[in-house]
Amino acid sequence: MSQKSEKSKPAAGGWGSVKATAEQLVQQGIPAKGAATLLNANQPEGFDCPGCAWPDPKHTSSFEFCENGVKAVAWEATSRRVTPEFFAKHTVSELRQKTDHFLESQGRLTHPMRYNPETDHYEPVTWDRLFDEIGAALRALGTPDQAAFYTSGRTSNEAAFLYQLFVRAFGTNNLPDCSNMCHESSGLALKETLGTGKGTVTLDDFDEADAIFIFGQNPGTNHPRMLTSLRKAAKRGARIVTFNPIRERGLEKFANPKDPRDMMPGGGTTISSHYFQLRIGGDLAALKGLMKAMIEWDDAGGHGANAYILDHDFIRDHTDGFAALAYDLRNTDWAQIERASGLSEEQLREAASVYCDASRVICTWAMGLTQHTHAVATIQQITNLLLLRGNMGKPGAGACPVRGHSNVQGDRTMGITEKPDQEFLNRLAQNFDLMPPRTEGLDTVGTIEAMARGDVKIFFAMGGNFAAATPDTAYTEEALSKCRLTAHVSTKLNRSHLVHGEKAYILPCLGRTELDVQAAGAQAVTVEDSMSMVHASSGSNPPASEHLLSEPMIVARLALASLEKSTIDWLDFANNYDRIRDRIADTIEGFAAFNQRIREPGGFYLGNSAGAREWKTATGKANFVTAPIPESRLSQDTLTLMTVRAHDQYNTTVYGLNDRYRGVFGQRRVIFLNKKDMTARGLSEGQWVDLHSTDQKGQTRQAKRFKIVPYDIPEGCAAAYFPETNGLVPVDSYAIGSRTPTSKNIPVTLLLSET
Repeated sequence: MSQKSEKSKPAAGGWGSVKATAEQLVQQGIPAKGAATLLNANQPEGFDCPGCAWPDPKHTSSFEFCENGVKAVAWEATSRRVTPEFFAKHTVSELRQKTDHFLESQGRLTHPMRYNPETDHYEPVTWDRLFDEIGAALRALGTPDQAAFYTSGRTSNEAAFLYQLFVRAFGTNNLPDCSNMCHESSGLALKETLGTGKGTVTLDDFDEADAIFIFGQNPGTNHPRMLTSLRKAAKRGARIVTFNPIRERGLEKFANPKDPRDMMPGGGTTISSHYFQLRIGGDLAALKGLMKAMIEWDDAGGHGANAYILDHDFIRDHTDGFAALAYDLRNTDWAQIERASGLSEEQLREAASVYCDASRVICTWAMGLTQHTHAVATIQQITNLLLLRGNMGKPGAGACPVRGHSNVQGDRTMGITEKPDQEFLNRLAQNFDLMPPRTEGLDTVGTIEAMARGDVKIFFAMGGNFAAATPDTAYTEEALSKCRLTAHVSTKLNRSHLVHGEKAYILPCLGRTELDVQAAGAQAVTVEDSMSMVHASSGSNPPASEHLLSEPMIVARLALASLEKSTIDWLDFANNYDRIRDRIADTIEGFAAFNQRIREPGGFYLGNSAGAREWKTATGKANFVTAPIPESRLSQDTLTLMTVRAHDQYNTTVYGLNDRYRGVFGQRRVIFLNKKDMTARGLSEGQWVDLHSTDQKGQTRQAKRFKIVPYDIPEGCAAAYFPETNGLVPVDSYAIGSRTPTSKNIPVTLLLSET
């Protein structure tokens, strides 16, 4: 696992990606079926990849999938099955000792199951009985707020809209979702500064940008199709400036498997023209350094041959708060910026010069920014940077938060939120003759705390792996175990099925790749990608089991079993998704003529107010936001740890035990360290250490036995995989404002493991 030289390291993608793709199809027992399925991925008449939310191009190729998309499709289309016989063979206590990789690699769930505490086994149950029992438990609650309804980002628009409608008809806004744990910080920051919680760019903007600034993300593993857009931009001469603590191979060099020239020895395209390895959490300071340099150059009348630094006309006509920002930047000390960012003034001025030399700039980021205490303020510095030169609302420029799961943005558009807009609730009330609750519900952190207190007694999850995805693992698992009832709509076995309440149910559902046939015939669902494009998704594979239900049907039957006096025809919705889309069109802005527009190849663009220079903020303009630089108060022996994904992983799903871009094979319990930090602590490569983290209350958490891997990461910083390190994040350590867990900023000390 030693580091290779730059020249000897293969590019991201390339033959390694081709080999991994073939291996996945063989391992899942679907070499022919899998290949045929992939030809329908991200195609106009096919299904949307159940992986990431990177947008689809205009389908000029039959091969619109990436390596990790192949893994997601292969694991869903697998020939492996988790049957009642499997559950009869294994107790829940036994399964709880297995790894996450083992659990999900067993295959597709085939039958609805109910936990039997007397035998410690899941046992088959009929759908009728399952819904009767869950419905009775929900009706028996003292108040609807004693239930919480979680949503994963893979849920379709139709299922999400129906789900939130049911939950609000039931009487609560307790709708925590995966956004709470990832891009909640982005949504809040953008809403306050630009008046919209979504990114402002489209995929076409990447073809026109002169420069692309990347903050805190690893597209090579987390959204590999983005590398195609970055490669295209780099090849036409766009500057790509990366700020990231770790040197990620996908941001250094990429070989497109569809280009024969890239597949030649040494082939590939250099992605980042500039790569700045700042300290973990140093992004806010670095952004202030870029802007401070620009303010100084503007005050001096220009920089070099460039007299045009700030777009004062745009600032005057479209923004508010510039004077306060300029004052703050002029009075921020360069020494403080260097200390907090881990970068020199010279490096930051170099990056600022690239920014000022470009007429059109995109800034893009992911969870490397969102999961910090000061995440919201950091992202607002990105919008500050864009606004200073009018890089908003023009081709080739804007803000681009890269979201994770394939419909996480669409779910929020459909109303999956604990903080619903009052206007949205008014439309629900008018269109469905109901009285939706008006009080704010529980987010993910709030739900965990409420379960721990005993205030939430029923937890229902529409997809996802809540127990593995959330912070403070031991606390969260104990909270779930206190529930009267837990239920999970799932395609695969995962950790959350084994961390259960007094009663527990598994509701197996159709996957994205499968045919969905209801009373009105074959159905299509829709999704919204990271850039507000909405398009249809239709599976083609036979269902993994005749006992699976679609997500809309599960919601409809849950509603029928739980609501005693509902005037909504739930089954009519579940039998014909056009009916759901008609009501979405009546309720949600931008979806007029939904059924007609979704039948157009490629779908349609929802639009973006800030992208059109319409500012839906309290000031009626885009807002500059000042923020102080956070100072580290860590002791000298404490490192800052960030959680990361391995390349054989998507969210909590672990496809394998390799991370070939980082040189890790056959294991996951590793910690990446700077060699100087190893030397200072008397540690050597291959030694095993325990990770200890002490919170502000003096409580210590630990994660045991991690193997040391020297890596190119700044001094004082470390990285390790999640979910193995989620237990180090306190449930009450979250971003200011957004309450997103601080999984990218964990103070840890290292102790040698006992042999």
